[in-house]
Amino acid sequence: MLRYLALALGLATAVHAEEIAVDIGDADKGKEIFRRCASCHQVGPDAQNRVGPHLNGIFGRVAGDVDDFRNYSDGLVREGKDGLVWEARTLDAYLTNPKSLVSDTRMNFRGLKDAEDRADVLAFLRQFSDNPQDIPEAQPTAIPKEVDLPPEILAIVGDAAYGEYLSSECLTCHQASGTNDGIPAITGWPNEDFVIAMHAYRTKLRPHPVMQMMAGRLSDEEIAALAAYFAELE
Repeated sequence: MLRYLALALGLATAVHAEEIAVDIGDADKGKEIFRRCASCHQVGPDAQNRVGPHLNGIFGRVAGDVDDFRNYSDGLVREGKDGLVWEARTLDAYLTNPKSLVSDTRMNFRGLKDAEDRADVLAFLRQFSDNPQDIPEAQPTAIPKEVDLPPEILAIVGDAAYGEYLSSECLTCHQASGTNDGIPAITGWPNEDFVIAMHAYRTKLRPHPVMQMMAGRLSDEEIAALAAYFAELE
């Protein structure tokens, strides 16, 4: 059963929103796939917080903002304060790879790599949000990664020495030792994960304003160089 939903698109500064029909999956199939999540999360009329928070009303919820759940990671709470809201686009990115969107999340789940599976889970979860057709969406769901980059960008071989030269601003917050002291560690990341994360900030999918500014100042070659440098650090 395909479900088509009216999604409101628009920038924060836009005066009008445009409604479009978007297929976000099969809720019945999503119910079965959700069994993988049920050891930590509940959803439905009797849902309670468990290892993770309940997922009722997840669409339109600020990340890390269930009042009676106390086991959020500092990183998820921080992202919520920076503006991360759970909508089709951000939920899809989180389900693809939780630690790619929120690097120090406590959610110990490798992600759903199949876009159709993610779309089905979102269709299932969406049934438990109030008036879901009225929840603004940034764009259609089921993108394959946080940011769908052209192959030629992912193929850029970064110059680690140049990345070290560029890293001084990064290291005012992040630790070269890989220590996670309130700021997520970025050492030892696979190059592709680093590049995708930086482009997610550049396109404002990731909400941190300082990182958005920093990523916006970097060229594709500079991002690749930083990825190469930090990948070498342990």
